Amino acid sequence: MPRALRAALAALILSSCNFGGEVAPDRLPRFVPPDAAQKPKLALVLGSGGPRGFAHIGVLKVLEDNGLKPDLIIGSSVGAMVGALYAAGVNAGELEKLAHEMNVMEFFELKMLAGGVSSGAAIQAFVNARVANKPIEALPVKFAAAATRFSDAKLVIFNHGDTGLAVRASSASPGQFEPVKVGDQSYIDGDEAAPVPIRAARALGATFVIAVDVSAFEQDTPAGVPQEWVEKDARRARQIMREMPYADVTLHPNIGYYAGYKEEYRKRVIELAEKYTREQLPLLREKFAAAGLPLPAPQGPSTQRIPSDRASR
Repeated sequence: MPRALRAALAALILSSCNFGGEVAPDRLPRFVPPDAAQKPKLALVLGSGGPRGFAHIGVLKVLEDNGLKPDLIIGSSVGAMVGALYAAGVNAGELEKLAHEMNVMEFFELKMLAGGVSSGAAIQAFVNARVANKPIEALPVKFAAAATRFSDAKLVIFNHGDTGLAVRASSASPGQFEPVKVGDQSYIDGDEAAPVPIRAARALGATFVIAVDVSAFEQDTPAGVPQEWVEKDARRARQIMREMPYADVTLHPNIGYYAGYKEEYRKRVIELAEKYTREQLPLLREKFAAAGLPLPAPQGPSTQRIPSDRASR
């Protein structure tokens, strides 16, 4: 067997193992009512979108450059993954570097070759490794992951317990991932109940909410795309529209319709989201002033601008 083929096969076998691991009962993700005396002033809500979520990094770069540090981060699906790492202290520049160097094979499972769906265990392991295995309540910034309870399709918020398992549950997109068991309940992608969980941020006491929506724009839908995609986009848009009034600022960069995992795509959407967010700084300043909140002085760029590349799916 050629060496390259042996290496590829070994990677597939290793990545198919369940590295997520079981968690102790006292570490299971759960919701604990927050302390009313410690209400977060600034909440950052990061929406769902699969690989479109790389755009969150571009947004974070600009917010970070301008001294905006959230007291609470709540994410749905890929927003939960990015949010968990950021809440753990992985800054925007480090997230960008991680995005460029990411090997998507790390998340591949051997059973997917036969048409099976992923367990999501690799996501759990990936997140826990990068948050130093800290539970949610031990992260430097308050964090919450939004998931959908499988039994009744209700939104559930995890703000305590195993960070990786909470993100894994929040990211369990039907048809791509198995439902994730947490205690005696199963959970699926937070996108199903709340693609951008803005109301949840308010329920957790946030005074000022910046929401980041990375979903596709309806007018960009190409002719002939699968009807399933059209219906999913329409459902997501309706849900986001219902929550939008609860945000002080909603950032919605247009990163194109198609998404992908290639490195060129990751670079492109980060750059597009960064450029868009810089253009929104006057609006952010206006909204902060209206809320009586000071906008911190700019901190300087976290990383150098990256050249644009063409995206593909």
